[in-house]
Amino acid sequence: MFLHSNATSHKWVFGAIAELVDNAVDEIENGASFVIVDKISNPRDGSPALLIQDDGGGMDPEAIRRCMSFGFSDKKSKSAIGQYGNGFKTSTMRLGADAIVFSRHADDRVLTQSIGLLSFTFLTQTGHDRIVVPMVDYELNTAGNLEILDRYGKEYFMSNLSLLLQWSPYSTEAELLKQFEDIGLHGTKVIVYNLWFNDDGNVELDFDTDPEDIRINGDIKEVQTRPAWRTVNEEHISNRLRYSLRAYLSILYLRIPENFTIVLRGGFVKHHNLALDLKFQEFIVYRPQSSGCIKGELLTTIGFLKEAPQVTVHGFNIYHKNRLILPFWPIVNYGNNSRSRGVVGVLEANFVEPTHDKQDFERTSLFQKLEVRLKEMTWEYWDYHCGLIGYQVIKKLRPTEPPPDSPLGISTSDTLKHGLSSKRKEHSDLDKLESIKRQAGTGANAFLSGHGFETEVVSDIKNKLEDQDVVNLIQVNKNFRAKCLDYKKRTEDLDLKVTRLRSELGQVRTEYEQLMAELTS
Repeated sequence: MFLHSNATSHKWVFGAIAELVDNAVDEIENGASFVIVDKISNPRDGSPALLIQDDGGGMDPEAIRRCMSFGFSDKKSKSAIGQYGNGFKTSTMRLGADAIVFSRHADDRVLTQSIGLLSFTFLTQTGHDRIVVPMVDYELNTAGNLEILDRYGKEYFMSNLSLLLQWSPYSTEAELLKQFEDIGLHGTKVIVYNLWFNDDGNVELDFDTDPEDIRINGDIKEVQTRPAWRTVNEEHISNRLRYSLRAYLSILYLRIPENFTIVLRGGFVKHHNLALDLKFQEFIVYRPQSSGCIKGELLTTIGFLKEAPQVTVHGFNIYHKNRLILPFWPIVNYGNNSRSRGVVGVLEANFVEPTHDKQDFERTSLFQKLEVRLKEMTWEYWDYHCGLIGYQVIKKLRPTEPPPDSPLGISTSDTLKHGLSSKRKEHSDLDKLESIKRQAGTGANAFLSGHGFETEVVSDIKNKLEDQDVVNLIQVNKNFRAKCLDYKKRTEDLDLKVTRLRSELGQVRTEYEQLMAELTS
């Protein structure tokens, strides 16, 4: 019951697969260069099973026990995606009834390989009232032979091996050990078998429709739009990611190192940068605050989809620590109103925390403030740019009462609302300060005149707003310049490292050739 309740915390099957892929991505810092997601056959009955394999650092006997027990997490890196220590268990049990793990680890000239089984079938059919995870460990001795690592005694090892042979897909110890042949010096292989069925009695994961993809059975829904626009909407990635694992994995990470590859069913997954799908882009800086303290700086890329207005999708793609949490989150419900149609944003929000299944965020006050700000961004962007995709430009209405943020009711905390758009910056407009200042001044003049303020007060406030524009834009410019200098320095450091490594490689090759010559002689 505990395993089942944990598994149901993952509502979406692709979310469970993403959790296992996250573990491989976290291993990049330990040398991982790929993760493989594929279908294999269960040798016992020929049923489909799901394979996830990486060439990361692998797990030693202690680490695999922490991985397959409950409530542990070794991920202390700030960049690590996983943090709860429960992801492996919840994700594997969401995908199927049983999972077997093979992991090889090399450290201090000691090579170990471990096998563990987390089996819902085994626990229920044997009537266990607690979670028992059979495991066996091996070690490569100095003679190069594999020997049993029986730290708990030979009897304990044989008992666990017997359970593995009875309940895993492999009926002999030789077949178990054969699974390490393609792992290499270090890495981990997870096989989930006895995959769950959907309500229609079919295996939830569809391996047959597309031999280069994994799909969700029966999850393709008809897009409600004009008949002439239906095809382009159905083929858009915002729709395909709901049922195609290849589409979902292509946008799962905001950045992917060049030396890391996701391989799905034998084919590379091409990384898809959603920001490149946008036209008429703007970059908007948001600095979240809590208790009067700034919690960070967030840069949002916002624009119209290239296919707009034919593609009616809208919303924000919100990442956390490089991992997609909310894809195309429809922050504005436009109903019969087209305001926001085709407006899409991309941002990385590391100041809010995701839920345990990484499919939503905790509803904290910081997240609620972000939600309000993104709505404002959407409406503001639409009102100023909808004419670019054929809609009538919306004229901003004067507010019925001043906003409460300042003594005169003018908010200058983030974006100057009600017609004061001084912080909306296009990427090519940083050098157009005078134009932005004039826009801010005009908005202020219209607002204040409409409320009966004298000309002198209007002029004074205009000057203050313009000065604030200058300060804000200069500061943003400084930040961008500092980032550029930092990237330049890192590039130079990497170039030096490449030169040094090439030199060392040349020396090693020379030494290798000398040794081969000696060996031949």
